[in-house]
Amino acid sequence: MKYRDRNEIIAQILESANGNQVRFTKIMYDVYLSHGLTKEYVGLLIEKGLMEYLDGERTFKTTDKGMNFLSIHNRVQELSPLSIKLQSNGR
Repeated sequence: MKYRDRNEIIAQILESANGNQVRFTKIMYDVYLSHGLTKEYVGLLIEKGLMEYLDGERTFKTTDKGMNFLSIHNRVQELSPLSIKLQSNGR
């Protein structure tokens, strides 16, 4: 598995709960994180309003703000090959 930065991991978590109500374990397995790291990231995402916890169902869901983050992240990723190409030409 390639190195993932913090934003990539956050995007993968948000994608895992994208439009669905998913349990903690599914997020953990989808994103390939340990229990402790998943708990840290999900806690941060809830604190920042990117995810919500639905207590009655014990599931997580990506909020509209989280969907906006995911959209912006995906647009930036589309530009990524361009920046890599520019860097290699400059060497």
